[in-house]
Amino acid sequence: MAFSIPRHKSDFWTWITISIIAVLCILLILPILRVLTLGFVDPDTGGLTLGNFIEVFTRNYYLNGLKNTLFVGLAGTLGACLIGIPLAFFTTRFLIRGKTLISTLAILVLVSPPFISAYAWIMMMGSNGVITNFFGGIGINIPTIYGAHGIILVFSLKFFPFIFLMTQTALNAVNKSFEDAAENLGCSPWQRFVKVTLPLVFPAVSTGAIICFVLSIADFGTPAILGRGFRTLSTIALSAYRSELGGPPTMAVTVSILMMAISMIALVAQRRILANRRYASSLTNLPVAVKLSGWKNAAVHFFSHGIVFLAMLPSAVVVYTSFLKTKGPVFVGGFGLESYDRIWRDAPDAIYNSFLFAIIAVTFITITSGLISYVIVRRDTKAAAAIDFLMMVPYLVPGVVMAIGFVTVFRNGMPNFFGPAVLLVMIYFIRRLPYGVRSTTSSLRQIKPSLEEAAVNLGATPLGAFVKITVPLIFPGIVVGALMSFITAINELSSTLILYDAGTITMPVKVYVAVLDGEFGLAAALSTILLLSTGACVYAVFRFAENRNSAFL
Repeated sequence: MAFSIPRHKSDFWTWITISIIAVLCILLILPILRVLTLGFVDPDTGGLTLGNFIEVFTRNYYLNGLKNTLFVGLAGTLGACLIGIPLAFFTTRFLIRGKTLISTLAILVLVSPPFISAYAWIMMMGSNGVITNFFGGIGINIPTIYGAHGIILVFSLKFFPFIFLMTQTALNAVNKSFEDAAENLGCSPWQRFVKVTLPLVFPAVSTGAIICFVLSIADFGTPAILGRGFRTLSTIALSAYRSELGGPPTMAVTVSILMMAISMIALVAQRRILANRRYASSLTNLPVAVKLSGWKNAAVHFFSHGIVFLAMLPSAVVVYTSFLKTKGPVFVGGFGLESYDRIWRDAPDAIYNSFLFAIIAVTFITITSGLISYVIVRRDTKAAAAIDFLMMVPYLVPGVVMAIGFVTVFRNGMPNFFGPAVLLVMIYFIRRLPYGVRSTTSSLRQIKPSLEEAAVNLGATPLGAFVKITVPLIFPGIVVGALMSFITAINELSSTLILYDAGTITMPVKVYVAVLDGEFGLAAALSTILLLSTGACVYAVFRFAENRNSAFL
């Protein structure tokens, strides 16, 4: 080695590594293992059995749920690809007015909770929706939003930014020589795109597609609100959990294992496809956006701006609806603040709890993510590699699965300390920790370790060098990670539905219950607060991202 590492430095970060592994074992591995083992337990005898899985694969109730989950997951992912890929191609290959606005709105769509979009579509295309009533008034009966087609629509418009943003980045790095060669050989623009451009950006497209698919099959709020009898594995798992409260939640766990297995199979399949093909190219002769004219220019602009407008429409409808005058649950015409008045009277605890739990969880995430990132980047050990791998797990495990694992590990037979509030903070922490870790890790990789080594050689302790040298340098990454963690934590629904009680209800749960009860004004007002909170965080992320490079000068 080029330099000697003081023994106290090695000892300090070794203990930090051990502590991180211990936390991950308790909050991540143990609940998941508990879920996996409960799937093989007979609820009557407590013995080992395969009967739970046999029942899942032989009863139509569960088989239909599996088919429905795969159908809306695949169709939603396909819809997101059909939107995201053309949008990425248009914004990288052609001069589009308002390109920055399109990307910004796409990110806002991405971070807003999908169950709010589902609720907004009910307002527009539900049984008594604005669009439904308009066409009904002129004698045209259109299908309502309820059912599989509505779920697919919401998934497509909600998750397409994953495809769009990743494909856009990849398209900007494609060597234009390949496309020029195809054109010189007589390929039409469509053939050139399908045979040359699309294969070159396939890794980005497939990664975005896997994220869309995993999130679609794990989503609970959208099928629960729009399903109307169309059950998916996530809604079946929660229903089974509630029906098994008197005993071990074996069927809920078995269904949850199936959801995890689908996510893992999809990820492994994508990795195998990428491993068998070569996609690398030199970052030279990069493409230059050209200016279209005539109807082509109008069509490209209409598609690009129309898609993000349609995706943002649910959020606009929610905000608009929140200011409509109401009398109880009924809209009476005109504008008013009755819905917001009801919040302060009927749901102040939901607002307080949402911010409290999210802020506490993000505080722990902020502290922990810096330490974990340092271990991953600076410690070339098997333990560091294992921690890096475990940071992928919360992305793949649905919230329902983690919540059931937390209940079976921490609530049954454990001290009263593990009440609903503590469990909610714990699950928000472990599920959103990867956002903080990934952000700080990317910042830390840009910093040379020689700065920390110099501080240690001058007599600073490892902790002192980390706090005084490393933390200030990665502070923008820490803030971005904390804000992204806060956005996702405050909008968490699926795991909260299992863990909350009357004293720990949050805004997403209150919105979900209000929609089911027909209290659309109250739901709109609470959703608007969530959207404003999310929008403020996104704006802050942009500001810190803009100044991020200055932190390393």
